[in-house]
Amino acid sequence: MCGYWGYPQIEKQLAGTEEDEMGILLQNGRVFLDGELTYKDVVIGNGKIAKLGTGLKEEGHQVINLDGKILSPGFIDMHVHLREPGFEAKETIGTGTQAAAQGGFTAVACMPNTRPVIDSAELVEQIQKQAQEEGKVRVLPIGAITLRELGKELTDMDALKAAGTVAFSDDGVGIQSSRMMMDAMTKAKELDMAIVAHCEDNSLAHGGCVHEGNYSKANGLKGIPSEAESVQVARDILLAEATGAHYHVCHISAKESVRLVREAKARGARVTAEVCPHHLVLCDEDIQGLDPNFKMNPPLRGREDQEALIEGLKDGTIDMIVTDHAPHTAEEKARGIELAPFGIVGLETAFPLLYTKLVETGQFTIEEIIQRMTRVPAEVFGLPWGRLEEGAPADVTVLDLDTEKAVNPEEFASKGKNTPFTGWKLKGWPVLTIVEGNIVWQADEFGIERGIFNEQ
Repeated sequence: MCGYWGYPQIEKQLAGTEEDEMGILLQNGRVFLDGELTYKDVVIGNGKIAKLGTGLKEEGHQVINLDGKILSPGFIDMHVHLREPGFEAKETIGTGTQAAAQGGFTAVACMPNTRPVIDSAELVEQIQKQAQEEGKVRVLPIGAITLRELGKELTDMDALKAAGTVAFSDDGVGIQSSRMMMDAMTKAKELDMAIVAHCEDNSLAHGGCVHEGNYSKANGLKGIPSEAESVQVARDILLAEATGAHYHVCHISAKESVRLVREAKARGARVTAEVCPHHLVLCDEDIQGLDPNFKMNPPLRGREDQEALIEGLKDGTIDMIVTDHAPHTAEEKARGIELAPFGIVGLETAFPLLYTKLVETGQFTIEEIIQRMTRVPAEVFGLPWGRLEEGAPADVTVLDLDTEKAVNPEEFASKGKNTPFTGWKLKGWPVLTIVEGNIVWQADEFGIERGIFNEQ
């Protein structure tokens, strides 16, 4: 079992992989080396990448001919809602991690806005246990900043860290008190942990359901102004500079927020940020009618915001890509755009969306997108994954760049089918996901029954 730097409780997950007698030989895959795609073979044994080279042979190994498909480190998603405990009708650890595996993710960080809120060591340990029993991929709990996410009293951050949390967040609500946020950052700095902030000023956002802009005005809907996000980003950056804490901006959406993060980084502040695929490929002009599947928080903003996000991701102002996977039941989303809950699912469509809409259009290279879904989140949060090299944990994703197919929510492993991308024709679908040397998912067309697996 590979170690997990700084979070020993995670080592209990996926136990037993070292007992696997048969390794795996991935042949004829293409990997990125020095910025270029190069054909390589990968030998996996005892949960690690044992060899990386060409023309490799290995006795007694399962052989998989990738036929030129892309070999990537397993994707890491630092912002996912698994909904358990409390909202199992929307998602469970089992279904959510199956969806993650199907989307090429090998590790997901689950947000604490469950019921009860993940604000105690006992709940963290409960999630770890369920992940060990039911999870398909690594589950990294994020602990709440405040008890019950009420913004009134700090959690026992020492205990949460000891139990295995990877960061602290009150995701779903913004912390309204500057004093509370400063106290949280002071403690997080002491523990060398990140504050992962959902930035939303309730006095500005209250009652809104979409971005305050042309779409909201045209449809008579109460809007959420960009300032509801950027005002808290500005406040929190100042507090992070004062305390020296690592401050991470959740699902950044507004051009003003991007500017603030860029300026903070230029001053040397320990500030990082994430962005979601839906904010990169959509803006409020793209909302179809009053479809509640286009309702998320933060909302789809204006075209200029979308362009600023793309520019920010390109120049490194925005560090990583996350999904903010937020499943809801069909009944909840059927309430209409004003009353339906915020959120869309994203684990199973993330890479195909990014590849088709950003790589094939020439805005990014595939290597840039992969790095922002693997190496960068691992480095930002001090995780031992995200690299395809000898000795690294064998978390691997295989991508098919050629096959085009339409998004069909009925094929999702997630319980949530709430996506605005139904029917979109995309390329870049994951076809094989390996976690610590174990095959946890393979596409139907990429399996033993088609003769791809052979013992050497």
